[in-house]
Amino acid sequence: MDESIKIVEVGPRDGLQNEKHHLTVPQRMALIEDLIQAGLRHIEVGSCVSPKWVPQMANSTELFQQLPKRNDVQFSLLTPNIKGFQAAQAVNCKEVAVFTAASQSFTHKNINCTIEESLENFSELIQLAKQQHILVRGYVSCMVDCPYEGAIDPQHVVKVVKALLDMGCYEVSLGETIGTATPDRIKKVWEACLAEVPADQLAGHFHNTYGMAIANIHQSILQGIRTFDSSIAGLGGCPYAKGASGNVSTEDLFYLVSQMGFETGINLPALMQASKNISEVLHRTNQSHYANAYWQQCN
Repeated sequence: MDESIKIVEVGPRDGLQNEKHHLTVPQRMALIEDLIQAGLRHIEVGSCVSPKWVPQMANSTELFQQLPKRNDVQFSLLTPNIKGFQAAQAVNCKEVAVFTAASQSFTHKNINCTIEESLENFSELIQLAKQQHILVRGYVSCMVDCPYEGAIDPQHVVKVVKALLDMGCYEVSLGETIGTATPDRIKKVWEACLAEVPADQLAGHFHNTYGMAIANIHQSILQGIRTFDSSIAGLGGCPYAKGASGNVSTEDLFYLVSQMGFETGINLPALMQASKNISEVLHRTNQSHYANAYWQQCN
């Protein structure tokens, strides 16, 4: 198979921001360097937010300035508002991300505004990004379920996705935020989106709270989705499900898609070493089934 899967590594941002242990800038840099060595070419470095609200992401712009100069790696920063965007712009970041949700309750709880207000807030940011030739990626949380509202109508998801694309986002990543979805429900959301949006403008962001992430990714691939977010060693938690694991691990995603015949550009031994290194730094159990099996076989 000549087809490839694009993996967006979100461990340094979405993963670490939900970890109790706060890493230093050199520790975060070591993680990113490991990820580059593993062949990952799309890496979310950090978030331009107040350290008061997300202390794990403090000094993300300082970290960005220290990144190796690589033309073959796309580094990005999460910028929830104009102030964050300006901070990213100041360090010459060429890709930023904005986030909203398909649930009004979640949007209120997460960013203290309505979905419509969140989109309005992004309008100026995206216009400025266009002028500076900076790419903007959109995130939409709660593609299937909301922790406050329950099931989300797929048409609500489509509406928000189209709004972000119409504003100028080049790609929108749909987040299965609390991990409750099953493949049949995932299929319905993709069918609704793909009726109006090309597959190459969509990505999947799955959490593994109930162990369904890989099954849901497999269903997404069957629907034609070819871009997925993942987190090395399954870094991160889910604040809406106590004790639950968070993002699907990059290692498990790699195992699925490589066994299906897709190209990823990943160097397996380097990926396994990156996974082992960050797990040791954080003093945590590796959440990847594949990584754990791999190291058991090596011993």
